Amino acid sequence: MSDLATTNVLVLGHGEMGRGMEGLLAGRTALSIWDKFPQAGFRSVVLAEAAPRADVAIFCLPTVPHGSVLRELLPLLRPGCICLSVAKGLDDEGRPVAQIFADLLGDRFAYGVLHGPMIAEEIQAGGLAFAQLGHRGAGVVERVLPLFAGTRLKVMPVADMTGVNWAVILKNVYTLAFGMADELGLGDNVRGWLAVAALAEMDTLVRRLGGAPGTVQGLAGLGDLVTTATSDHSHHRELGRRLARGDAGHGPAGLAGEAIHTLAVIGRNRALDLAGLPLFGLIARVVGDRADPRSSLEELLNR
Repeated sequence: MSDLATTNVLVLGHGEMGRGMEGLLAGRTALSIWDKFPQAGFRSVVLAEAAPRADVAIFCLPTVPHGSVLRELLPLLRPGCICLSVAKGLDDEGRPVAQIFADLLGDRFAYGVLHGPMIAEEIQAGGLAFAQLGHRGAGVVERVLPLFAGTRLKVMPVADMTGVNWAVILKNVYTLAFGMADELGLGDNVRGWLAVAALAEMDTLVRRLGGAPGTVQGLAGLGDLVTTATSDHSHHRELGRRLARGDAGHGPAGLAGEAIHTLAVIGRNRALDLAGLPLFGLIARVVGDRADPRSSLEELLNR
């Protein structure tokens, strides 16, 4: 595994992040890329042929298909393969990717998550990106860090995989409020207030979900929140702006994104303790109940 050129990396998904990983790892590793629905001009590898060779499998897919793809992979993966994911949402059962990996991989394979300020467009353009590596099982840190050493993606290991995974999921939800406020022209001062309120609620939720206190202050929480809430490339910031516009043709029912699905699953399952989280509740009402964004935000700000 010390020779990167002979390390077989299988990237699952050739969307924006899959192409970002391709740019980072092509030429450094023996890279294979699979996509279930390849776009014109891209030739996907055959999963049954590529998976048995993989030393590392990187899931650059939305959270929902992780379970089905992993079940297809399990009979094919060779012992010692490490599974990683960059996904930032919940599946239909309400599980983050760390839990999906735990449920399906158990102790048979080591696994981890890569989360932080990783705007795919910037990675593809050669910009810097940063990720925390939450991990479980032997050898993940020792085998994953060399993959990215010397690249523009700076990876830092962290023990609290649960906290890191939930922090990055929640920051997408809270980013919706930043997009709403921007679209409504509420100003820079409100953006500063939102940052403090969002981080405090994220810390409360992450601790309720089994993460460590303070994890949200790292790259996957605060770092990615600032990035996603301010970037012109941010899909979730744009979703928030669309919610504030209230365009009938682009209303909440037509929105799609990890945060929208996360809110729907949480609302359906009612599995999270949301007491004392007024900003989260506001976002959920705007998305799920079509509450008016301006009056809702102004009421909260004037408390």
